[in-house]
Amino acid sequence: MDAGSSDEELMMRFADGDAAAFDALYSRHRGGVFRYLLRQCQNRGTAEELFQDVWMNLVQARVRYRVQAKFATYLYTLAHNRLIDHFRRHKRLHIVQLEENDADPVELQASPALDPERGAQAREQAARLLQLVGELPDAQREVFLLHEEGGLTLGEIAQVIGANRETVKSRLRYAMDKLREGMKDYL
Repeated sequence: MDAGSSDEELMMRFADGDAAAFDALYSRHRGGVFRYLLRQCQNRGTAEELFQDVWMNLVQARVRYRVQAKFATYLYTLAHNRLIDHFRRHKRLHIVQLEENDADPVELQASPALDPERGAQAREQAARLLQLVGELPDAQREVFLLHEEGGLTLGEIAQVIGANRETVKSRLRYAMDKLREGMKDYL
């Protein structure tokens, strides 16, 4: 029923009291929002707390919601703003590395069809990529994650972070160049 509905339609239905519409939105976007938050703050407990706050903020804002942009832009703006509030409150401007024992919900799983060596290589590549993403400068990491996890366009990212499109394009290009350089031994 909701598979054919756009995110914007679902949000409007949710604003009118349709709880199933919220469930559909949550199912569509929970993974990307959580990964965005986790990779930005790089602490699972904090990411889970922020994740809950973002969805609660969405629930509270439903009556004020108006379709002015893509729903994902609106949702990631909520997430972005919640991250900024968190970092300001904790006076934490520097992002720390992921802990090695912190399981990542999107860790690449080796296909059973792969032999053990190739599976180990795939896990090593995924771990290296996550490390490189964590090492990106904050502004580049945010643009990269909004693009890759949120599926946002350059213009939508510009709206979310309050920068112009060319700045976003430049940050994304630098991030991609750094990631390619860091992964060159795996390609």
